[in-house]
Amino acid sequence: MAKKGKGNRIQVILECTEQKNTNVPGISRYITTKNRKNTPDRLELRKYNPYLKRVTLHKEIK
Repeated sequence: MAKKGKGNRIQVILECTEQKNTNVPGISRYITTKNRKNTPDRLELRKYNPYLKRVTLHKEIK
């Protein structure tokens, strides 16, 4: 039988931090998963921002 309860892998949303300081319209967001046991802190990844046309720092939101 399958184990009931919360799993360790959860979905998180990453949002660009550098775009808030500019006047460029749009919001760069990515959806990914993380293991909450291995990474209890908020994720910070460098991802491509299509609005700024370069790689920027994206942080986990809520």
